[in-house]
Amino acid sequence: MQRVPEPELMDDSDQAAAYGSADFSTGDDHTLRLILSLVERTASGVTPRRVIDLGCGPGNITLRLSDAFPGAEVIGVDGAAPMLHLARARAASMKHPPHFIESSLQQLLDSDWENTADLIVSNSLLHHLHQPDLLWSLTRRLATGGCRVLHRDLRRPSNPSEIDRLQHEHLSDAPAVLVQDFRASLAAAFEPDEVKSQLKRSGLAGLEVEAEDDRYLVVSGLVD
Repeated sequence: MQRVPEPELMDDSDQAAAYGSADFSTGDDHTLRLILSLVERTASGVTPRRVIDLGCGPGNITLRLSDAFPGAEVIGVDGAAPMLHLARARAASMKHPPHFIESSLQQLLDSDWENTADLIVSNSLLHHLHQPDLLWSLTRRLATGGCRVLHRDLRRPSNPSEIDRLQHEHLSDAPAVLVQDFRASLAAAFEPDEVKSQLKRSGLAGLEVEAEDDRYLVVSGLVD
């Protein structure tokens, strides 16, 4: 099935509200476990000092990272102001709140953050990008030597009927805006071999791509 790109930003207020009120805790907790496992088995399990969550949305993963690494500087980055408004409201009562920054990936690529992050993550970001190589260029630019990286995203099904099946199985009773976005995101997602080609072009040989369950892929490893 050919990839069908979708809008890069989720900056509609109603859309942000729907995501803010939805329960993604099962997937978010799983993503956090993957990140913690990566940290524990690499770099002698040393706790990261600067953590960057790219495309953080309403902060689901960013808040968990702040709790998991209270001594680290945790930064959530997103280009959509309504999403960050929710994220900041959620973080207001935390003992160790993360920082949230409104920025596009391109703006971040041109920032002075070069070689400052030792853990870089994203959750459901890659499929939004019209130029996916930007994520990998940014990952390389932000990373210190030995930086841990984990990007988790949807992967594109082989045909439209598989999109129907996945929506029925996983979002049968969800609000219309979430159903619409889920279907569009599946169509916009990449296949594992496509991501492997992206990594090869970017020189990120230390990252591996694995298919996960019936609809996700995980990119993880170390930046040399």
